Amino acid sequence: MEFFRKENEEPSPEFVLSKDDITGDDDGLMKVKMSCGHATDPGVLSGWCRSLLDQGHLKFHCPANVDGNKCGEEWSYQEVRRNASLSETEQRNFEEKLAMFAAKFYHNFKECPNCKSFVERRDLKNLRVVCILCHSLKGETFEFCWQCLKPWKGTGAPSERCDNEGCKNQSLEVLANCKLKDLPGSEIKSCPSIRACPTCGRLIEHMEKCKYVNCPQCHVEFCFACLETARNCQASKSGAWFKFCAKSLAPRQAEIPVWSQK
Repeated sequence: MEFFRKENEEPSPEFVLSKDDITGDDDGLMKVKMSCGHATDPGVLSGWCRSLLDQGHLKFHCPANVDGNKCGEEWSYQEVRRNASLSETEQRNFEEKLAMFAAKFYHNFKECPNCKSFVERRDLKNLRVVCILCHSLKGETFEFCWQCLKPWKGTGAPSERCDNEGCKNQSLEVLANCKLKDLPGSEIKSCPSIRACPTCGRLIEHMEKCKYVNCPQCHVEFCFACLETARNCQASKSGAWFKFCAKSLAPRQAEIPVWSQK
């Protein structure tokens, strides 16, 4: 286990003797150094990033004063999690909010092909969408397919299939035809090289050695093999970092997960 920590875990926080670049306080104590070069107290960092989440911001940025302007450099969630020394409860709270914001900003809105306004899809499993703006602005009813963005063709409810020619989910095509790979440094063989994040549906290609992957969209860490969250995978079987999971290798995904507030 100690070997894993040295080879694969995130680097340890770097501490420097400096004033706090967020609050301006100079108490003579060590501060954690961020990737932008500014330093702050871990507690201050946690509080600042929590305030950004509470205001609905999806990204974290440095507020340090630089010649009368904010630094503005973006910090990844992984950097914040490491340097703010977030507890497990705080991590869960951060990740749930990030997933919620990602779902809102990346999944629920598309441009109506008729009036060109952005429309929200309320039912994430229904491809048949009615544009309320077409009705209010033009006095007409317009329905379109969320998948191919063409005027709706099809019958039945709920509408999970569109009858327009060539309408298919490109992401599912990718998942069905991606190559298989052995995950380096583990006992896991013939794993699909591309997975849809089980939280938000973002397609991710496995590039690193570790089977645990951080989704760049919703920031939830999951196991590329069993598709459980990293926390659940590790809890279900001791030594799950390198070896097989408690669950068997998940097959190619035949559906794209959609984020919900359940």
